[in-house]
This record gives sequence, structure tokens and C-alpha cells, in this order.
Amino acid sequence: MTEWKKNAVCELDITGYTAEGMGVARLEGRVVFVPFTVAGERWRVRLEKVTKSVAWGRGTELLRPSPERVDPGCPAFGKCGGCQFRHMTYAEELRAKGQRIADALERVGGVRLDLPPVLGAEEPDRYRNKVQFPVGPAPEGGAAVGFYRARSHQVIPVDDCLLQPLSAAALRRALTVWMAAYGVSPYDERTRTGLVRHLYLRSSRAGEVLACVVVNSVGLPYGEELTDALRAACPGLVGVVLNLNREDTNVILGPEYRTLWGRDWLEEELRGMTFRLSVPSFFQVNRAQTEKLYGVALDFAGLTGGETVLDLYCGIGTISLALAKEAGRVIGAELVPQAIGDARGNAARNGVGNAEFFCGDAGAVAARLAADGVRPDVIVVDPPRKGLGEEVPPILAAMGPGRIVYVSCDPATLARDVKRLGELGYRAVKAQGVDLFPRTKHVETVCLLEREKGDG
Repeated sequence: MTEWKKNAVCELDITGYTAEGMGVARLEGRVVFVPFTVAGERWRVRLEKVTKSVAWGRGTELLRPSPERVDPGCPAFGKCGGCQFRHMTYAEELRAKGQRIADALERVGGVRLDLPPVLGAEEPDRYRNKVQFPVGPAPEGGAAVGFYRARSHQVIPVDDCLLQPLSAAALRRALTVWMAAYGVSPYDERTRTGLVRHLYLRSSRAGEVLACVVVNSVGLPYGEELTDALRAACPGLVGVVLNLNREDTNVILGPEYRTLWGRDWLEEELRGMTFRLSVPSFFQVNRAQTEKLYGVALDFAGLTGGETVLDLYCGIGTISLALAKEAGRVIGAELVPQAIGDARGNAARNGVGNAEFFCGDAGAVAARLAADGVRPDVIVVDPPRKGLGEEVPPILAAMGPGRIVYVSCDPATLARDVKRLGELGYRAVKAQGVDLFPRTKHVETVCLLEREKGDG
């Protein structure tokens, strides 16, 4: 019998995965979480943190490997907090994500659905069109530009992230060299001193890149030299933007922007339409998989051409404009004013005349529309990771749509909201996972809920 205490060593069989991507094992009926393991493996594990019923361990020796184990292929794997699944085949990762969706819907949502396999990416590397490199003090002095170490805010330099385009690595190196050459200080979260906080990059399928440097100041010294360095590092660069963030916060972007060179936007194509993206615009990070995600959402919406559709949390209007091609009228709502401005501009740019956009909290806009007598046939929601606000499901149900299409980036909050909507007369009938974030713990899900007969 192994003692249930810190530093105890035991042999464990990995049987599944947590929502965070860690392996799950059991020791004398209690749960042990072991990162970077694969289901079916047997490990010698040292317990590093122990509570009454749960422990976290570290694998010290792999006794029986899984055939699904692979070389991660990344020197930063296990150090930065980015990837959780690089040590297994992509097929096993997709299986784990599908099981996570099914478990959440059944255990939290109270529904059991016959789920199809998660739609995987044709290319699980180099897919991200946005990267945010934090900048912090390096232990040896100078600046570290890279990613946060797992479960910390220590910045570790990463020469090349395999999830990012090669242009990101080149621009990261250029910023690092420029800071060293001109003695520009990195931001220190502990003292709230130092200048450069983040390097924020957007890229398009066409190879255009927009760079934003976030600073803890009202300006930037040697800005022309920085622009020259970034342009030399990346021929596809179309603009350099300065963002001012002097707050003591984990929020990356501050409220003020200045264009140092070029333009402050780039364009991306999605489902035959063109979208203009500024630095703060929300746009899915994996364009190819977003095409699949929106295809599923449109299929679940079941539009025939005459419906009124309400799109809550519409962002810059990507889903709204895709819906507008197949609906009679689309109403989009979003809290961020700049996103609503982008949505209206995108509608005009793509010649979409049957979509309108309102700025405000999703629940408040839905309630106002309901009071005005708007009764949508279909409601599409694509909320942030925290899911729907507690006040939103009753408002949606009161509007009486025949279908609710829920696009989720967190199976747990999706399942919670499915349960809430179920209590209001909406039954989950099908769901489809789509992997927008290969090699990481995250997964998107589209769920269709239909109004049960007799309600409304």
C-alpha cells in the first residue's frame, strides 16, 4: 500500500484525461493527475501535491508506453504553457477532446448525445493567425520575449513556436535585438516599471502581418528604428501600431493606439467574404478550421431564406454575415463598440444589406429586442469562455425561437448552459466538436437546441 502523502512514489495506470489535458490515474480509489501522459500508459509517479481525495504527480519513469505516444518535436514543450498534447498522436488528441465534450454534456448538462468524431485540422501546426508575446526581465539581464512558463508569469524566450507562422519568430527576434541595441527595458509586473509589455501580431492567409507593440508609457523611444527593424525582419509587414497600457492589469491591450508606420488593419477572407481586422478585433485564430466551424453552425441553423436570426456576441460580424447569406434578416449584438463598427463596415464592404448591428451587453440587447416585439426564428450565441450570463437563457427562451445554435469554446460552460436552457424548454439534439486549437487543451463545440413542442 502506497502512503497518500507528498513525495510518495507509486506505479499508476493512466486511464483518461482531465479538461486541462493531464492524464488521470487512480490510487487506492483516489484520483491522481499526471501531466504529459497518454491513456493506456503505466508510469512510476512521484506525488507532488496531495489533498484529501486528489493528488497531482510527476511521471518519473515510463514503464509501459502507449502506441499513441510521439516525440513532441518542440524544445519548449513542457516549459511554456501553450501545448498540452504534443506528446501524443493527433488522432488520440481528437479522441480525448471528443470524450471531454461527451463527458461534460452528460455529467453537467444531463444529456447524452451520439456525438460524431471531432473535426480535426488538416494541418495541426503553423495555424495561428494571432500571437501575443509577453515581454519580461530575463534572469541574466535584458529582455525575455516569448511565452509564460506554465502556471506562472515568468517569461521564457521561445525561438520558434510551432503553432505560429515563421514571421512571428522573425519579428520576435527583431524586437529582442532592438531592445538590446537601444537599452529599452522590459516591463516588470512586480515593480510595474519598464517599458515594453507585449508584442502582438496578426497575420492573414495572404501573408500580410500587422504588428503592435504594447508599452507602459505615453510614447516609445527609437520608434523609427524599431519600425525599420521589424520591416527588415518581415517583408509581409503592412503596419506597426503602438498601444499604450499603463494599468496594473493582466489585460494585454490598453485603450489608446498610435500608428507608427503603415496601416492599422489587415484583411482576411472567410467563406467568400472579406473582413477588415484591427488590432483589438476578435477573429478566430485558425482560419481553415473556422470555415468548418461556421459550416456546422449554418447547417444546424437550418435556414431556408426567410428567417429572422439573432446573433449574440457577434464580434466583427463573421458569423452574422455568413448567416445573412441564407436568412431574411440578421441582427447582431456585441458589447465592444469598435467591434460593432468593424461589423457594420464589413457588412458594407461585402454588400450585405440584411444585417444590422447593435452595441451592448448580450442580455440587455436581447431583452430590448424582445420588448420591441422581435421574435427571431433562430438565435445563434458565441459567448466567451465563461458562457452565457445567468440572466441570458431566460431572455432567449422568452423570445421563443425554434432553434438555438450555441457555439462554445468551453465544453463545461456549454454543458451548464445546456442544462439551464433545458429547464426552459430547449432540448439539445445534436453537437459537433471542431478542433480550432490543435495541440492545446482547447476545443470548440457547436450544439443545436430545439424548442420542445408545447412550449411558447
